[in-house]
Amino acid sequence: MGEWPQDDGVLFLAQDVRSANNVCVIGRTNGTQIDGNENPIGQILRIKNVPFTILGVLIPKGLSPQGVDQDDIVVMPYTSTMKRVIGGSTLRNINVQIGDERQIEAAQQQIISLLRQRHNIRPGRDDDFTVRTQQEIAEAATATSRVMTVLLGAIAGVSLLVGGIGIMNIMLVSVTERTREIGVRMAVGAHGNDILTQFLIEAVALSAIGGIIGILLGLGTSRLLSTFAHWPTLISIPSIVVAFFVSAAGGIFFGFYPAREASRLDPIDALLYE
Repeated sequence: MGEWPQDDGVLFLAQDVRSANNVCVIGRTNGTQIDGNENPIGQILRIKNVPFTILGVLIPKGLSPQGVDQDDIVVMPYTSTMKRVIGGSTLRNINVQIGDERQIEAAQQQIISLLRQRHNIRPGRDDDFTVRTQQEIAEAATATSRVMTVLLGAIAGVSLLVGGIGIMNIMLVSVTERTREIGVRMAVGAHGNDILTQFLIEAVALSAIGGIIGILLGLGTSRLLSTFAHWPTLISIPSIVVAFFVSAAGGIFFGFYPAREASRLDPIDALLYE
């Protein structure tokens, strides 16, 4: 608890742990729920019908990176928890803080050796516990995030491919329906590059409008998630810019073939097209 100071009141002492006293400190969220805007210190908090006296309120920490409210917490002596709340004699989790990060690996090995000794695990037998450092937890979270990023990227890639094929089909239909228009433009002096540029601009405009609509939908969905699901969302301006230019580039890529077909039409055949 030394790394999480209280905002008000005091912390319980080692004597409270040895005596299994019914005392606790709470997070700001619990303090607000117990007594509104009043000071909850000295109030009684019942946990499984066991009364605990509130000694202090911890400083607010807000949401964790996973979106969990870190202030929705009650901290009490572990002896009181095992004796009066859980009714067991074992600990499920133990958090250990190392003063020097260079000693983390050595401390981890010492903890493993001590736990194997306390659990009477013979040499060659597997551990019945898990000891993980903060770095290992962070690496696991990073690996999970990386997998999710790849999956979302794959979904976005498939969506972009399907959208691009749709743009190409629309442009091919447009070229077919506007064949006589293309023939007239060529007859009055337009070159193939002019026709190519015209249809490329139309394809880019079509894909850019779709990209803008997608960006607006993404912003709206993020806002709804933050409002109703209370999920922390981060809107990155560079990501929005990249998404817009990718959608525009998709219009150029998928619109080039229909535009080239339009530019290669024979003026006479185009004018006679029914």
